[in-house]
Amino acid sequence: MEELKKVLIEATREAGNIIHHYFNGVFKIAHKGAAVNNLVTEVDKLSEDKIIEVIRATFPTHTIISEEVGELIKPSDYQWIIDPIDGTVNFAHGIPICCVSIGVMHDGEIILGDRRAHV
Repeated sequence: MEELKKVLIEATREAGNIIHHYFNGVFKIAHKGAAVNNLVTEVDKLSEDKIIEVIRATFPTHTIISEEVGELIKPSDYQWIIDPIDGTVNFAHGIPICCVSIGVMHDGEIILGDRRAHV
């Protein structure tokens, strides 16, 4: 459990550093689907990539379910649930109400979660 917690915190911090770096900066914004307020930024993808990299370095066989990439299924009882920028609309408009959200499930039960604001 301690190793899971350590990786969870490292992943949120690393992704948060990326978000902080780009906050109020220049980045690409796109719309997901037809909804005007369903945005995705290149920072979402950078944040997600870093989170997955951190998780995979220690837990390469765990399943990852992430907002942008979808499901990366592995034969594991552990699932990581990721929102690389929870509050993308706020982030995209320079409103400092957003965070990285990551949860860990084991056998369908949430056992850990971390939500950190970095702006």
